[in-house]
Amino acid sequence: MPIKTLPAGSYAHSFCPGCGHGIVSRLLNEVIEETNQGRNVTVVAGVGCSCNLNHNNDNGKSMVNGDLFQAAHGRAAATATAMKHVRPDMLVVSYQGDGDGAVIGLAETLNAAYRNENITVIFINNTNFGMTGGQMSWTTLPGEITTTSEKGRDCSVSGAPFHLPELIAREFNVAYSARGSVHDARAVNETKKMLRNAIDAQLNNEGYSIVEVVIPCPTNLHLSPAKAIQFVTDQALVEYPTGEFKKREVQS
Repeated sequence: MPIKTLPAGSYAHSFCPGCGHGIVSRLLNEVIEETNQGRNVTVVAGVGCSCNLNHNNDNGKSMVNGDLFQAAHGRAAATATAMKHVRPDMLVVSYQGDGDGAVIGLAETLNAAYRNENITVIFINNTNFGMTGGQMSWTTLPGEITTTSEKGRDCSVSGAPFHLPELIAREFNVAYSARGSVHDARAVNETKKMLRNAIDAQLNNEGYSIVEVVIPCPTNLHLSPAKAIQFVTDQALVEYPTGEFKKREVQS
């Protein structure tokens, strides 16, 4: 049987089957294209599953519609900040997982928000350290089993789940803060609107914007893609409800 090839201009991503990263990266590329920033954007990838943005399975090129820079672990927000200061005319997006952006890189994340840096952060929440084997993260749900919480997360020992966009919206004077999901078509469309708001905020020099996206992780949940989506709807979104926590101010 001949090998089936993909149509020209398409690619197969490198993320696990059923993972939401592929959807989020597609939405990001669509917004970049719709805002005509394809030749004027750098996406800073955090360490983790985000590293898969560096290539795809079809032609080995980056999955980003623009330039991509790989940051050190947890340092994507600081790297993006530096890039924006050097090139204030350039769209700079930091794309990080919950382990990279909250656990390893919390200081960099909060300092960028505290200073209201004019960057956009996409914060992927799959409730675990996805790339390194499914260890417990700050976003792991109460009772959730991971490789480092084999009997389920005990919040009396490890602390409670961490809500980053709510914290940033409450404590800092930022331009935009929201949380979306990709569990169904309606959620995907709403998340794209959030990403567009976040990027428009940067393009209008309004300051720091962040969109957390809750996604399924079938590999580390040890579930089928369909059941992993059910986990998101039945459990993850109960802990992490979607919505806008800091809306953009009306522009004059």
